[in-house]
Parts: sequence; C-alpha cells; structure tokens
Amino acid sequence: MKQLNYKVLKESGYDGYVLEKGTEKILQFGEGNFLRAFVDDFVDLANERVGYNGKVILVQPIAQGLTELINTQEGLYTLYLRGSENGRKVDDKRVISCVSRCVNPYGEWDKVLEAARSEDLEIVVSNTTEAGIVHENESRFDQKPPVSFPAKLTRVLYERWQAGRKGLIILSCELIDNNGRELLRCVNQYIDDWKLDNGFRRWVNEENIFCSTLVDRIVPGRIRDPEEVKRLAEENGYEDPLTDVGEVFGIWVIEGPDGLEDRLPFKKAGVPVIVVPDVTPYKKRKVRILNGAHTGFVLGAYLAGFDIVRDCMHDDTVRGFMNKMLNEEVIPTLPLDKKDLDEFARAVQDRFNNPFVNHELMSISLNSTSKWRARNMPSFLEYLEEKKQLPVCLTASLGAYIAFYSNDIQELNDKGLVCRRPKGNEYTVSDDRDVLEFYWAHREDSAAELVHAVLGNEKMWGRDLTAIEGLEKAVTGAVETIRRDGALALYKSCL
Repeated sequence: MKQLNYKVLKESGYDGYVLEKGTEKILQFGEGNFLRAFVDDFVDLANERVGYNGKVILVQPIAQGLTELINTQEGLYTLYLRGSENGRKVDDKRVISCVSRCVNPYGEWDKVLEAARSEDLEIVVSNTTEAGIVHENESRFDQKPPVSFPAKLTRVLYERWQAGRKGLIILSCELIDNNGRELLRCVNQYIDDWKLDNGFRRWVNEENIFCSTLVDRIVPGRIRDPEEVKRLAEENGYEDPLTDVGEVFGIWVIEGPDGLEDRLPFKKAGVPVIVVPDVTPYKKRKVRILNGAHTGFVLGAYLAGFDIVRDCMHDDTVRGFMNKMLNEEVIPTLPLDKKDLDEFARAVQDRFNNPFVNHELMSISLNSTSKWRARNMPSFLEYLEEKKQLPVCLTASLGAYIAFYSNDIQELNDKGLVCRRPKGNEYTVSDDRDVLEFYWAHREDSAAELVHAVLGNEKMWGRDLTAIEGLEKAVTGAVETIRRDGALALYKSCL
C-alpha cells in the first residue's frame, strides 16, 4: 500500500478539505504529536473556514526527529479526534494539510534563517518541553544552530531584524508558568550575553508580542495496536506512519493585548482559541476543576474497587460525588463567569468518559499529597472562608486520601508503601519518601490518631490543619466510614 502524500490522497478518494498551496505564515518549533494534534489542527480549520491560507514550517527541536518522514508525506498526516461529547461517542478523522515542510536545523540552519527573513511570516509557535525554555551558557551566536531553544529564537529574531521585517506574534505552549514571559526573559539574556545592538533589543521588546498561553487537549499520539493500524490503512487507502490521535476537547488560552485576537485567524474560524489579558484564572480553572476532580475522587474510587476513570463516570455515586464537589464547592470559589465554569465542568465529565482512553486510577494517584495541596486545598480553604462551613465533598476527599495511604499497610520498600485494597489486591502508594515514611511510622494508629497526625503535619500542607474548627472530627469520621462501610458509602453520604 502506498504512503500518504498529495497524489496518493487524491487517488484514495478522500473528499475532505485539503490546502495544497499556501503561504508560509507560521514557524513552529516542535514537530511532535501534541502540536500536530492541537495548534496545527486549529490552523487547518482556519484555512478551511475563513481562508487563512496559512502554511506551517515545522522545525525539528532536537537532533533526532521526524523531518524526513514529514517531508516524504509532503506535510500531510491523518488526525483522529476521539472521545465523548455531550454523552455521544465521537471518532472524527481529518487529513491535516497546513504543514508545508519540516526543517532539521542541525543540518539546515540556513533554511531556518531564510524563513526568519520572510515577509510572509507572522507567528512563531513552540513546544520544546518544560525544559525547553531555559537560559544556558553553552549557546553562542555563531553556532549552527545555538544549543537552547531561546537562543535559536534570539538568532531567528536577529536575522529578521537585520532584514528590516516586522515583529512576530510568539506563542509559547511549554507547560511552565508564564511561558511567554520566561521566553522573553531568556531572549533578553542572550542579547546581553552576545552583546547585540540596543536597537535590536528595542525591536524585540517593542515590536514582537511574546504571549504566555495555556494549552488543554490530551494527545495520546500514535496508534499502537498493529491490527488497528492495518484496519485504518485499508479504510483510508494509504499508509500513514504520522497518524496522530487527540481527544475531542481542546482549548487554547492566549494572554495578549487588545487587538491581538483580530490579528490571529482563530476567532473568525470559530475554533476554541481565546485571547485574554491574563491567563491565570484559566489556569486556575483547569487545575481546580479538571485536575482537582481527579485528585478529589479517584483515591476513594480505587478503594471502592474501580480501576479506570471511565468506569467511575458510569457509577451514579462516584459521578454524583464528583459533580457535587465541582458544582457546589469548587466553582463558587473561581473568578470566572459561572456559565463558562459550568460548561468546562460538563466537558470534564465527557473527557473522563472517553471510550478510547483507559486512564488508570493508580497512575493518577502518584504524589497525591502535593496534588491535593495544590489542586484541592485552595478550593477547600476559599470555600471555608466564604461559606464559614466545611465543604462536605472536599472534606470527604481528604479522608479518602488518608484512607488510601493507610489502608492495611503491608510494607515500605524502594518502590513505595504497599497497602491492600479492601477484599482485594495489594497496591503501591508512590509519593515523596518523607511522606511514605510518615505513613509507615503511623501504620498502627487508630483513625483518630492518624488523622490528627496528618492534619498537623505542616510540612505536608504548609499549615496546621488541626486548627480548622471541626475538620479533624469530620475527616476522622470519613476515614472510619471507609474502613467500616467502604468508600462508596462515604461518597453516598455526601449526596
């Protein structure tokens, strides 16, 4: 069977949107699964819906990558968006045609600089992993290419400034706080290191827009089942080793100035990309609703006998507990429009019910102490401050956390704390060593003794939680209920 390219795609009878010729408007550092299932999907939709006519040049970020394969396929690849939407199973296929070519800067640095000088270039996108936005001293101006991504970008911008071109919109997708601002800080450091012209510094800081962004789409990436790969190739009429898979849900929040939204093609195209003056509330929304939901219900659900997230969404008690926690205790503490928050929470239930992803509860359980502190405790404390009473579900989730870490402890070994599920298998709790040693030391405690010790551990929580009126009694009751009647009984008592 032939490998995907424009000729083969036409022969296959594909009747979807295809843009073979366009203008190279975007330079994208990163050619991996995430950007191809997220940013490039949105660009492709903008091309189809509003005639953006934009092509993306991909830049391979490390020495090994996909350049040869992408160019063999003339930038084409198949994207499947799979999941649940409004309770309906979704499995959508689209051939992405917005990529023009891929460049390996480790052998073709001149091609990257040539793209930098282009009058057509408008946007730079990056996703070079969390470690990508760093300043290091090994990068030099005359390297081909410089070592770090910020150094590469500095060199690209210098080339563009020398060519007398306009500034760019720079969209950082790396998973760090204030990614755009951190990137600009690193670029300015290289300007200092390399003793570059002050006129260039002014141009970088005044004519370019460095945007911090929040990305949200789960991208499992390539299909690993060889039988499914074979079946899809037969259905499509071509082989595509670049096939990518993402969930249906996706949103890109870009922090930028007034007018930026009109310079980007996404709003006109109706894709889920929004420009806001501050991305912080949206990050808080994601952490407290999406991540907080996971940490809030999965530990008790595992003790109740569940193993994957999707099955939890099919149980009225667990799903009801999660929804009450989000709708009545988390959302009221968040500084965004309630309608927006409600819609995001509803989407979370769909995302957790994804029929294509077996998300294991034990994988979510890793490092739950710091996760509960970062994801759930802020909602807990703000609810307490506003309502002057304990949030029932969040309090129960704290009890479930303690029960999960202490249920029938067997041993402490190099991998973690070995516990046993009620009437079930052993499982290993993974967390920081001092946390595991703490629970091992308290393995003989009664529920009341253990809860007192946990809540009073200021290293875990940053404060003494025993000082909160009524909390110790409520959490002790939650742990005792789980030990006596099971976690489902605790969750049901909250409804």
